[in-house]
Formats: sequence, structure tokens, C-alpha cells
Amino acid sequence: METLQEYLINKGYTKIKLKLTKTNHFEIKAKINGVKGNFILDTGASSSCVGFEAIDTFKLNAKDSKIKAAGAGATDMLTQLSKKNTLKIGKWKKDKVVLVLFNLSHVNTALTAHNAQPVDGIIGADILKKSKAVIDYEKKYLYLKL
Repeated sequence: METLQEYLINKGYTKIKLKLTKTNHFEIKAKINGVKGNFILDTGASSSCVGFEAIDTFKLNAKDSKIKAAGAGATDMLTQLSKKNTLKIGKWKKDKVVLVLFNLSHVNTALTAHNAQPVDGIIGADILKKSKAVIDYEKKYLYLKL
């Protein structure tokens, strides 16, 4: 009987290692517009997000947005949108990715309070759906369809 890994690789998936943080979040490395960053994998976040402070780092073109962000104990936060970004996670790559920009400081304050590393953003359900993602919680791998 083939393993989950063998099955998914045979179906054209790529495997990405996940790191479990001290806050019990999965952390993942990704590249936005060719620049490496650290992200939290969040199945409960509808949109993938990046902090305002990373606009220059990831060469984002930000436009004001009417969307108000909520999550992780904060509500009604102002956001901006950045369209036409390239996102690369392992061998998986997608162009024209829309990212929500918001103040990520409350997230990073919570992480650093638990001796976890701050992150540049969140990879959310939008990307997980587009990539037909499968998460292996036991072995700590994310599989994305190429």
C-alpha cells in the first residue's frame, strides 16, 4: 500500500516542510516577488496577508481597500490590497496573486511573547484552495498541486 506522500507525489504534488512554532502554528517559507519571507499557514484566514511594514521588502504595489480586516483578537483594521504578485512556495508558483496588507504587529507581538519568531505574513485559505493543498499534520508537510 502506498503512503500519502507517494500517492500525492504521483498525482503531481510537491512537498513543503512545515515548522511547528512554540505557539502551535505551522510556519512556512515562501517567496513573494522573488523575496524570501516567513509566513504562518492559517487555514482559518480567508485571504493571504502581508504586514504593512513588508510593502517595500516584497516590492508590493499597494492600493487602499474598503475591506476591514479582523482576526487574532483585533477587529476593524484598515487594509490595503496588492494585486499581480508572484507567490512561490517550494516548487509551486502562482502569478497574479492578490494579497491583503494590514497591520501585523498584534500577530507578531503574540508570537514574540511566546518566544516564537515574528512573521512577514499569513498564507491563507485562498492560496490553499488554489493549490489544492493537503496538510499532513503528523509528518508536518504541506502538499501543493503543481
